Amino acid sequence: MDPNVIQIIKLVAGIVPFIAIIVALVVGGSLLSTWIRIKNGYPLQNSWGLPIHPKTDQEAVERIKLLTSENAQLRAELGSVKDRLETIERIVTDQPSKLAREIEALTVDKGGNA
Repeated sequence: MDPNVIQIIKLVAGIVPFIAIIVALVVGGSLLSTWIRIKNGYPLQNSWGLPIHPKTDQEAVERIKLLTSENAQLRAELGSVKDRLETIERIVTDQPSKLAREIEALTVDKGGNA
């Protein structure tokens, strides 16, 4: 074999790993960039760098409105359940004599100063 051909083969064999590493870094960086954009709520981009927004139709808008109102109702209900739980925790952890006095005070006030 010609010594020049062997030198060219060695040169190409030495360059190929560096090219593969560069390609892997570029692809990995692109994937990381896309993942970060999705994670933080930024729109994806097309090949021209313009943002790609999902198409919204009237049905999707109505569904969002319904879910928003249901979310508000559930939050209000959760707030009332938390208040009830605090009352129950207070009743359970208070001393029995204190609880009896409070109940007695409530019945006296409702009974019209018995």
